[in-house]
Amino acid sequence: MREILGVKIAASSYEETVEKSVAWTKQRESRAIFFATVHGVMEAFDDASFRAKLNAADMVNPDGMPLVWALRAMGERYATRVYGPDATQMLLDAAQASAIPVGFYGGSDETLAKLIAEVRRRYPDLEIVFTMSPPFRPLEADEDEEITRRISNSGARMVFVGLGCPKQEHWIMEHRGRIPAVMLGVGAAFDFLAGSKRQAPRWMMRNGLEWAFRLASEPRRLAGRYLKHNPRFVALFLLQRLKGGKSFA
Repeated sequence: MREILGVKIAASSYEETVEKSVAWTKQRESRAIFFATVHGVMEAFDDASFRAKLNAADMVNPDGMPLVWALRAMGERYATRVYGPDATQMLLDAAQASAIPVGFYGGSDETLAKLIAEVRRRYPDLEIVFTMSPPFRPLEADEDEEITRRISNSGARMVFVGLGCPKQEHWIMEHRGRIPAVMLGVGAAFDFLAGSKRQAPRWMMRNGLEWAFRLASEPRRLAGRYLKHNPRFVALFLLQRLKGGKSFA
């Protein structure tokens, strides 16, 4: 594990993520697993409270290639990408094989319906015990309590949360200890698995160009994010390296 701009990123793997998740579900533990990108790291750099939540999680995987390259530059020679959508499919496969009940929280009604249909097609023996598309507004305290109760009572031991960064990370950390499940912030995995959005070609992913594909696909939504965060990440990480690898966030 290394600190990149103040965020603790694990030099992990798909195998480790699946192995730990399955072990925690069998113990009925409440855990938080995230898949970090440059966007998430920069949100945490700018917001100390969000940074504290990421650093309190049980595992923060390097979802984006820039974070993998940063880990390697810091001495983690064998660091590899743990891409949220791919990890989601491996976790669903493991959940089916181990009879682990799962839940899905997030996405629009349309996206969630498509996602569940596709998951049922791919994993016919998977036990899906909870699904919900929450309102696109802050929840009232009584609404939150009701949702927490429903998820807990459903028996879900692995809950996939697709609310987008940083909303999903905030939600998961606010419910860790309240919901007896491994909760995973998987972001765009809902859209990709549902077929609502296209994924970048694998060669672009390998070369750290996924952002360019997504920007071309959704320029109005993503232009501000990438223009704000990407150049700053490069400059700030280089400054961190010049300081001997010490984070200054």
